[in-house]
Amino acid sequence: MDRNQLAGFLRTRREALQPEDVGLPRGQRRRTSGLRREEVAALCGMSADYYSRIEQQRGPRPSEPMLAAIARGLHLSLDERDHLFRLAGHPAPGRDLRAHHVDTGLMHVLDRLQDTPAQVVTSLGETLLQTPPAVALLGDETAYTGLERSMIYRWFTRPETRLIYPDEDHALHSRAFTADLRSLVAHKGPRSRGAAMSRELLDVSREFAELWSEHEITGSRGHHKRIRNAELGLLDVYCQMLFDLDQNQALLIFTATPGSESHDKLQLLSVIGAQKLPSAP
Repeated sequence: MDRNQLAGFLRTRREALQPEDVGLPRGQRRRTSGLRREEVAALCGMSADYYSRIEQQRGPRPSEPMLAAIARGLHLSLDERDHLFRLAGHPAPGRDLRAHHVDTGLMHVLDRLQDTPAQVVTSLGETLLQTPPAVALLGDETAYTGLERSMIYRWFTRPETRLIYPDEDHALHSRAFTADLRSLVAHKGPRSRGAAMSRELLDVSREFAELWSEHEITGSRGHHKRIRNAELGLLDVYCQMLFDLDQNQALLIFTATPGSESHDKLQLLSVIGAQKLPSAP
């Protein structure tokens, strides 16, 4: 662990970030160049004292999960994240871990959508980041571990996952998820995480096995969805997707036709997200 280089690297990255870059208000009395230490700590989900000790070359060596949180909070690129790990005396993350590092460009866009239901997902349907309105609309999808991080896996193994969609739409979603996974396996290969997930689902889900045997490949389809929210009832929304350069991650933005009832309900999600986030459905 190179404490001096690590502290200097974190300080320069912190000072390079402006409040507007991470969705924070600038305020009138800001004297700090870039973000304050306590602001970075909040973005990383750790105490200000813990983060400050790292910048001050004190305290224990950060663990890999802590470094991953710091990389996300500071909006580091993949190369910067690898450098951070090496400075802290850890090997650079493997390919699977790198896949869960949020694309910097998508993160910058998401920071400007804090009043809109939006989230960053991987090609396997793993939610990496959500805005508060997205949590209010869909629930916290970032809290799962293992295979259950994937919405595709949960769809076929956890019946409660389907509650946010009307019953009559379930068959359509099942076919779409299966076709998406099949396309991903063909693209990534038989040794990919997607292939491992498909093999697991074949063992545990009869519905998936039946759909998988049909070899259906879904082409471009509409982005219209109907979502059932515990607070607001049924919403008709459009799901727009912005992909990163490698097509491994996408930013999903939920919108509705202006002037419609669903559009008005989406406007309320920012209030619900702020007031009832802990008990979101």
